[in-house]
Amino acid sequence: MGARPASAAQGRPFDSSICWQQSVLPVLAALLLLSGCSGRLDNDSIVHTRSPIKPAEVLQTDVDRMATLAMRNNLNSLYRLMNKLYQRNPREWRKNSLPDAAAAERAIQYAIEHNQDWPTLGGRRDVAALDYSLSSGFQGDRVAAFTYAIGSMLVTAHGGRTEFYLTDSFNAQFIHNAARNLEKAGWMLSQRRDATGRLLLLSNEFSEQGNNLSYAVEFGKMVARLDLLTHVLEERYRRMGANYAQSLFLLNFLPVQ
Repeated sequence: MGARPASAAQGRPFDSSICWQQSVLPVLAALLLLSGCSGRLDNDSIVHTRSPIKPAEVLQTDVDRMATLAMRNNLNSLYRLMNKLYQRNPREWRKNSLPDAAAAERAIQYAIEHNQDWPTLGGRRDVAALDYSLSSGFQGDRVAAFTYAIGSMLVTAHGGRTEFYLTDSFNAQFIHNAARNLEKAGWMLSQRRDATGRLLLLSNEFSEQGNNLSYAVEFGKMVARLDLLTHVLEERYRRMGANYAQSLFLLNFLPVQ
């Protein structure tokens, strides 16, 4: 599966802080994952709705459903990030032959979720597109290219799909790598500058009027969901082997009534 090897714990003294992190942090990550289960919720909304079970969900395991929700929530976080970037960088959407920023957002979402190339990236996708979108040589809509690059990377890391069923498989290493790439993308967004020293895209802000870290927050949510899914996948396949070994060792019969 390409999962990351766990660190050996033998010979180390007991560390209660590590124990706390291992027990609490996954729960916090799970709350982030479930925070958008009903679709795009406003930050001030605490309304919870229970969606009816769709027929297709019968073909999903618990992990498949979790991965589908995580993907949808991550894409929603990405689209919120795109909206914020357009608000601070309105010159970018004006580089397109589109009437407004909303039209640009719809076009980018469609390209990501229908596996289409973005015109100004010259056929580049995922990590190749991500590096190019924040390079000095790129002349198009940087918000569109940056958003598309991250979206295509997320889809690629999940095997080219946005919904998952019994017949689908996952590579935990690729999903882990996507989380690390997101961390790098967030850093690039806050650091990349043009020849005059100006930031290529305005995002997080520290000023006398106040601080705006909402961009970093969206990146943090996406990274947390990917890391949680990575751990679940690693444990899923580890337990499959352990359960099989237990059945052989204990010679347990299965119930027949």
